[in-house]
Amino acid sequence: MEKVPFLTKEKALEIIQKYPTPFHIYDEKGIRENARRVNAAFSWNKGFKEYFAVKATPTPGILKILQEEGCGVDCSSYTELMISEAVGYKGHDIMFSSNVTPAEDYVYAAKLGAIINFDDITHLDFFEKLAEFPETVCCRYNPGGVFQVSNEIMDNPGDAKYGMTKEQIKEAFTRLKEKGVKHFGIHSFLASSTVANSYYPMLSKVLFELAVELKEETGVHISFINLSGGVGVPYRPDDTASDIMVIGEGVRQVYNEILVPAGMDDVAIYTEMGRFMLAPYGALVATAIHEKHIYKEYIGLDACAANLMRPAMYGAYHHITVLGKEHEPCDHMYDITGGLCENNDKFAIDRLLPKIEIGDILYIHDTGAHGFSMGYNYNGKLRSAELLYKEDGSVEMIRRAETPKDYLATFDFTGLFDKMI
Repeated sequence: MEKVPFLTKEKALEIIQKYPTPFHIYDEKGIRENARRVNAAFSWNKGFKEYFAVKATPTPGILKILQEEGCGVDCSSYTELMISEAVGYKGHDIMFSSNVTPAEDYVYAAKLGAIINFDDITHLDFFEKLAEFPETVCCRYNPGGVFQVSNEIMDNPGDAKYGMTKEQIKEAFTRLKEKGVKHFGIHSFLASSTVANSYYPMLSKVLFELAVELKEETGVHISFINLSGGVGVPYRPDDTASDIMVIGEGVRQVYNEILVPAGMDDVAIYTEMGRFMLAPYGALVATAIHEKHIYKEYIGLDACAANLMRPAMYGAYHHITVLGKEHEPCDHMYDITGGLCENNDKFAIDRLLPKIEIGDILYIHDTGAHGFSMGYNYNGKLRSAELLYKEDGSVEMIRRAETPKDYLATFDFTGLFDKMI
């Protein structure tokens, strides 16, 4: 499918007059419409809730939009809990899913009344020294081995550090019941970034069968089942997109086949998507500032891997549009690079694009999740602004760009940089 930017060249140039590149920008209309599709796909389940994975886009301006669309948040750290509380999330609108969890994180989550998702059975004793168990808790399940649909291996949970074995989760539920817990949830994440519509239904079958077994063997009340994330997006133009309506219907069928006959038709379905909720509705906009002609052709941008790490870290593909040249032939092969002192600081390698001139605006697609959030300050690079392209066509800055003062702030106690900044 054709990947179409949500910004025209004219709009981008208008924005750049006020907010210089590079910047991440998000499409409010697209975010809201997608959240509504997700809620519609699971509307058959009266307790359904999408808990947006804050780690994907930990920006209050984005979290507020999702809150207005009925989403909760999934947090994995103290700081993510802080951000969520500041936005106005509280109680069971927060799911706290972490691993190797510090004591202060558990204490804060308990204080907020969040649903705590225990990653390991040893964490029960750890938590009990910090706070009382709430009436509702969740435990994370890892079935081990490989997870596959038909003959396709989708991921390898047995190599993942997350979750409990089946025997451990049975023991955990039994112990928690004895401690006064009344309502239980099951959570599992078995594959990452899959566009297969069969993933959630297959995962549902595993978790629904486990839920019935746990209810029968431990006598606990299973209140909800969290399918976690893993639903991907079409990063490449020729990728097939996930169909959330088909996915929701597939989960409904499995629900009716397994949970309803077991008398468990009150189980709520939760999801915890980051990539699917936000990735297509964000872009990194950058300017071509250098060109280089040696053994290959290079275009250097004013952005770098500090702004978008996925290509450098994973070799991930992000489509690139040269704004204003959407219909010109892609007959020039370039490496598109940033300015870090690392040779993997490349947004694209051997990519066919239209001829690029210095000053051209490049729109890097699908950075709305795990884009800005994975940024860092190597080489003293400063992280960019985040902008919101609002439904009325206006643009709002929802995070300002870093300055050298921000970067040097942790040194300020020495007074060393006071005169410089």
